[in-house]
Amino acid sequence: MKICRAEYKTIAKFIEQLRPTRQCMKILKDRFPNHSQSTLLSIFSLEYQKRMKRTLVKHQDVVEDYFQRYRSEAKKRPSDPVLLELANEVDLSPSLLARLLVERFLEEQQGSVSSKQVLNSMLKEPSLIPDMQLAKHVEQCTINDCCYGPLVDCIKHAIGQEHEEILREKLRERNLSFLDENHLRAKGYDKTPDIILEVPIAVEGHIVHWIESKASFGDEQSHRTYLNEQFWSYWNRFGPGLVIYWYGFISELDCQRDRGILLKDCFPTDIVTLCHGSSHC
Repeated sequence: MKICRAEYKTIAKFIEQLRPTRQCMKILKDRFPNHSQSTLLSIFSLEYQKRMKRTLVKHQDVVEDYFQRYRSEAKKRPSDPVLLELANEVDLSPSLLARLLVERFLEEQQGSVSSKQVLNSMLKEPSLIPDMQLAKHVEQCTINDCCYGPLVDCIKHAIGQEHEEILREKLRERNLSFLDENHLRAKGYDKTPDIILEVPIAVEGHIVHWIESKASFGDEQSHRTYLNEQFWSYWNRFGPGLVIYWYGFISELDCQRDRGILLKDCFPTDIVTLCHGSSHC
């Protein structure tokens, strides 16, 4: 689904007042019924992450206060989700708050800052935290956070792989010969698109040598990052290509077609297979 820049800004502004709870998606869907749940969730996730990046330093400065408040509340109300409540109150992602407090807890226990590896393993598997009550509260934060945390990372990875497989299936249905990332890595390539076509195709009059699958919405910030870090390097190495943002993108971003990067929100239906040398067969 393509969304014009003005409408995206309207959705983003509405998202500013929402917290990452299960209810927020229903509120968002009720407010923007013409957009799919997956598109709205992807937009919410992007905008929420931007907000967290802007405000994280402010929260890091008061970790001690959060830690003492958490301890006090956990003592008074041991069976309540006090860490999750605190995250919502201070407007910080539950998983990010859990991370800050586990880090602070480990510092107190060990007298030094724990390695990232130890911290990550405890957030992935809270039962490793040597405090059962904190472990339970961290788990509540992970389960109830739809934008951050190890559970969200697993889901995003699985969705990404699922859409890459959908792309491969569509290419096979069309009998299009291609190399995927595994083939390309075996050939010694390091940074590659998801698909390189062994025989180029034309889509809407534009030649395509490679296809990149993005199981997300394409907003200005992420698209600019992808252009600089991925798409232009693919273009330099393999020629013009196609990017599929499966959950849609801001329509005005599809402005590089003449320079060799085409954007779509689904697998193209009007494919013409070309011979090597880019003339029609």
